[in-house]
Order: sequence, then C-alpha cells, then structure tokens
Amino acid sequence: MTTTAKQETGTPTASGTAAGANAPEPAPRLDWAALAPDVYKAMVRLDAASRKGLDPTLLELVKIRASQLNHCAFCLDMHSKDALAAGESVERIVQLAAWEESPHFYTEKELAAIELTEAVTVLTEGFVPDEVYGRAAAHFEEAELAQLVAAITVINAWNRFGVTCRLTPGHYRPGQQH
Repeated sequence: MTTTAKQETGTPTASGTAAGANAPEPAPRLDWAALAPDVYKAMVRLDAASRKGLDPTLLELVKIRASQLNHCAFCLDMHSKDALAAGESVERIVQLAAWEESPHFYTEKELAAIELTEAVTVLTEGFVPDEVYGRAAAHFEEAELAQLVAAITVINAWNRFGVTCRLTPGHYRPGQQH
C-alpha cells in the first residue's frame, strides 16, 4: 500500500462514488499520511526495502492474502489491480481466498509463502508454527525468507492504517505507487 499521500487517503473522485456503487462513498476517517508525514515516508521506505529480492507476482499474492485476512478494502483494491496489471490471472486472485481448497492454482513456493502470510497475519496461537515456518524455509533462501517476513509484516502495518483510517477503495490505478 504505497501510493502518494493523496492517493493513500482514498480521496474520492469528482463523482463521489465508485463505479456501480449505489450508496454514497464514505470519506476516510483520518488523513494519517498528511497528519503524520514522517511516519508515512518511513513506511514507504520500509515497503521499498522489504520488496527487494522478492518475485513481484509472489509479493502481490502475499499482499492480497494479508489484506483479505485483515479486511483492508483499500489494499485489496490496490494490490489486486497491481497484480492484474503485472499479468496475474483473475482466477488465481479470486482463488486466493480459498487457497487451501484450490492449491493446484499455485506453486509449492507460493503456497509456502501464502501459508506463512496467514501465520504471521493471524497470530491466534501467539506464534508462527514451526511446520509453517519450515515449509517456507524449504522453498526460500535465508535472505529471501527474511525479505518475505519483512514484506508480510509491512503489508500488515499498511492494512492497519487502511482499516483504522477507513481509506476508501476504488480509485487506485496501477502504477500510482510512490
């Protein structure tokens, strides 16, 4: 979730609603990027650092899955559009919500990353299970695994800003990042 501050806040278009919407578009609750610009800029830098060395398609799948789990509509909008623009299939994006029932859509490495994303995002047990970590470690070099953990952590932070501030989805266009 790395767009400019104006885009980050989900500022509505002139029409005030997303395409096909029946209800008025809610305004964001808080323009945190404008009110805490140093934090926003640090998040953008952290996001850029976390993605280094990771496959862009895998990274978008991870960001979409974490955003699904965290119910961040703004990030779902952004990362689904970015994934589609990068050539990802609609089918794989849609199936991501039920990846355990449709593992044949993903590589073993992608499945390990998706499973790790869930474990890091939903810490209901208070820890990431050894089996989940072990499967990820079997598919990623240590440095790449460290970057993956960083990327999962960063998208979770972006999700929390998006959900708390109720950033408005529907206006993001692929390539608006930075």
